[in-house]
Amino acid sequence: MKVLLCKRPGEFVYEQRADPILQKDHALIKIARIGICGTDLHAFQGNQPYFEYPRVLGHELSGTLVACDNAPGFEAGETVTFIPYFNCGTCIACRSGKPNCCTAIRVCGVHIDGGMAEYLSVPSSALVHGAGMSPEELALVEPQAIGAHAIRRAAVREGEFVLVVGAGPIGLGAMAFAGIAGATVIALDTNSFRLSLCRGKLDIPHVIDARSPDITEQLRRITGGDMPAVVIDATGNLSAIHTAFRYMAHGGRYILLGLQKGDICFSHPEFHKREGTLMSSRNATREDFEQVILAMKQGRVRPLSYVTDRVKFNRVKDEFPRWLDPGQQTVKALVEMD
Repeated sequence: MKVLLCKRPGEFVYEQRADPILQKDHALIKIARIGICGTDLHAFQGNQPYFEYPRVLGHELSGTLVACDNAPGFEAGETVTFIPYFNCGTCIACRSGKPNCCTAIRVCGVHIDGGMAEYLSVPSSALVHGAGMSPEELALVEPQAIGAHAIRRAAVREGEFVLVVGAGPIGLGAMAFAGIAGATVIALDTNSFRLSLCRGKLDIPHVIDARSPDITEQLRRITGGDMPAVVIDATGNLSAIHTAFRYMAHGGRYILLGLQKGDICFSHPEFHKREGTLMSSRNATREDFEQVILAMKQGRVRPLSYVTDRVKFNRVKDEFPRWLDPGQQTVKALVEMD
């Protein structure tokens, strides 16, 4: 089979490998669609934590189930996606119902080779039914689940103001599920195209350009002086993370959804006087995947509306660097295997 290998930062090569064979408690998937996400982009740039080279990228996936072992209810030939965070099942996190932050987690396309390949073997326990959705829709479930998980972590309540910093696919997912939870959403980004998308297709009620000199004043005006009860960073940008601490309301929660390598610094007195809560949100759970699939089938979230690029697998090596350029107005790219 053909795979696309990231040999080192900035370098992709196509390789031929043997097709995977069916293993005990595993399933074989013929890949149909691959979503390109920030993890892939950061890995290509060389600034992705938890990463070693060479690596086959790709974890936002859908395809046809070719064969499976110990997968009750699943049948060869059906369209599926899967939960790409493979957990041990026995550590303290797994025993506590948090397999998404398993101490021995292996994320597909990060710790182990992923789905930029014609076929992929995954644990049968990770399979998710297609529920009548198209391969394109199913490839977008995982990034939406990341956003949904962050909103659940934040325990967003009806009537709260939620500021999402970063209007990329993960941030847009968080905005969608914050709205479903009954919050009033505020989008903050430097990218004019993404801000216009928030205003137009996605009906985000409040949009702020992060290059504005009066962001705090705008937030006070929108929130009636209170400031946002929930702040979510979906950028992974160190400067953005540091700056957003000042946007949190007293008694508020700050959720780090984006990820980067450096240390976080903030004013302890400012954080302390707010009795702030700081938390991370990592990956997602089956509950989040199920919530996303239901919301997509109900039309409450529409991730296909911000797919800006579609490319055939044999063109990914050439097209990938372009997706790193903010001027190209790429929001979400999908790779087509057929």
